[in-house]
Amino acid sequence: MATDAMRDASADVTAGSAEIRVFVLDGIGEITAGDDLAEIILAAAERGAADGGPALADGDILAVTSKIVSKAEGRQRAAHDREQAITDETVRVVASRAHPGGVTRIVENRQGLVLAAAGVDASNTPDGIVLLLPVDPDASAHALCTTLRNRTGLRLGVLITDTAGRAWREGQTDIAIGAAGVAVLDDLRGTTDANGRRLDATVAAVADEIAAAADLVKGKTSGNPVAVVRGLGRLVGELESVTETDVAGMTAATGAAVSAGAGAGAGADTAAKLVHGARRLQRASEFDMFRLGSTEAHAEGFAEGFAAGRAAALAELTAASMTAPPAVPVVPLTEG
Repeated sequence: MATDAMRDASADVTAGSAEIRVFVLDGIGEITAGDDLAEIILAAAERGAADGGPALADGDILAVTSKIVSKAEGRQRAAHDREQAITDETVRVVASRAHPGGVTRIVENRQGLVLAAAGVDASNTPDGIVLLLPVDPDASAHALCTTLRNRTGLRLGVLITDTAGRAWREGQTDIAIGAAGVAVLDDLRGTTDANGRRLDATVAAVADEIAAAADLVKGKTSGNPVAVVRGLGRLVGELESVTETDVAGMTAATGAAVSAGAGAGAGADTAAKLVHGARRLQRASEFDMFRLGSTEAHAEGFAEGFAAGRAAALAELTAASMTAPPAVPVVPLTEG
């Protein structure tokens, strides 16, 4: 469960920041399986500081591109297995669309993320290789953050970021798929706006906002997979970890809230409060108003409507046959 220090950090989120600074750590280089990411990141930070750049400071948040985490963890497959890799990483198909180059699949993957191709990606990788996402991005963030804090003595936060498309919007942006030591949501419900009006639905996804800001300096093609975001120390708190007990409690609490008549939304809200890291940003499919693509939703609705109509027609025919008056025997007339 959340520590008192993390609760304090989360409570201070609404204070706002007059200024933030975002800068990359140059010279990370190519990452291979088994590399010590913490050592590589700290070496890059030290070189930057020696060259006159800013040194890491208390309260800094490091936004780390998921690709280098996947590479360090050996999460790679041969490129010719890409489609099978997507299938293997898929839990649920949200939508699929054919195009001249093949088929795009939007799916929910094993990490609970809804992404194109389950997050399997060939960009910024050696020829013939595709990368899978880290098995547990929150655990990866926690391990990296723990090592960085132990080696520096600084109160640092870590976000693992990846690129995602967005419903209703063109283009992609970076989001946080893993987090450690950082408040990922700023829950403003119950507070008032500048005009004194009560806010009843506003929950800012601050971790995603940080990930997007970091990508502005990291870029997609510059070879800079790590950025430092400074000025948001109020979001940085004690480290947390998700345990099997937390997950079991989340499931039980969600079911209890829904069973009690609070509604699916309340169940999702209850569950979110019991999960740490970037997983708190994920909306469970059963609470998602847009859990399917438009074509898939139409097909599912048509099939359900057809089945319901057919069942109703059969029931009507059955009822009619049971209530019809008995047939009157026809007696032929005979001449007397």
